[in-house]
Amino acid sequence: MNYLEILKSFDLSIVDWFIISLAVFILGMGKAGVKGFGVITVISLAFVFGEKSSTGVLLPMLVFADTLAVFYYKRHVQWEYIFKLLPWMVAGVLVGVWVGDDISHVVFKNMMAIIIIISVVAMLFLEIKKNPKVPTNNFFSVLIGLLAGFTTMIGNLAGPIANIYFLAIRFPKNEFIGTAAMLFFIVNLFKVPFHIFVWKTVSVETLVLNSVLFPVVIVGFVLGFYVVKKISNINYRRFILVITAVGGIIMLLKS
Repeated sequence: MNYLEILKSFDLSIVDWFIISLAVFILGMGKAGVKGFGVITVISLAFVFGEKSSTGVLLPMLVFADTLAVFYYKRHVQWEYIFKLLPWMVAGVLVGVWVGDDISHVVFKNMMAIIIIISVVAMLFLEIKKNPKVPTNNFFSVLIGLLAGFTTMIGNLAGPIANIYFLAIRFPKNEFIGTAAMLFFIVNLFKVPFHIFVWKTVSVETLVLNSVLFPVVIVGFVLGFYVVKKISNINYRRFILVITAVGGIIMLLKS
């Protein structure tokens, strides 16, 4: 099949294209730093392509958006925290590959929503108490790493978990964005072979579809970049907390 025939094979309506484009636009903004809306991207693509298939459609666009974010924010990357989280995230991804076909998506979404909401409540408590012990605790890094790795493999839903971690560390916004971008760039690349050879959710056909959507990612990223520049560090923290909580509630209602 040629390029156009491959696109037609997805049998997407105008409404489908609108939903996909909006989801991808939000993805671009999120990777530029307007975080917390990732659940909308995941739910929207799952609506069009189905739960598991949508993870393969989304993954190459995540890698592409991560590349843009790493390019713009690389000087702000805090490698110490990547080294803390990365081994446990890799372990979480491997667990996700193993159980991915067996776990109920409804159970998974409900579990994620509850974890996110509880995490936000915990973060609000820490924000008030100014307690430095949890973020520096090794158990906290292990737990977040495993949970983020598992959720990113199962449903590309690790963003809210990572948000909670970096908020707990009290990163300024540029360090927050740059460190998260590098971490997910590495982890998302690690996931690619599993989606191609094990789950078979990434194919030539899905990559053709991705190629049409990459410009939308760029537009979202550029707009997000300029929006983030206008937000102060303290308002950025508040914004992320609120939107992360809203994302958890949306996921719970959707389930």
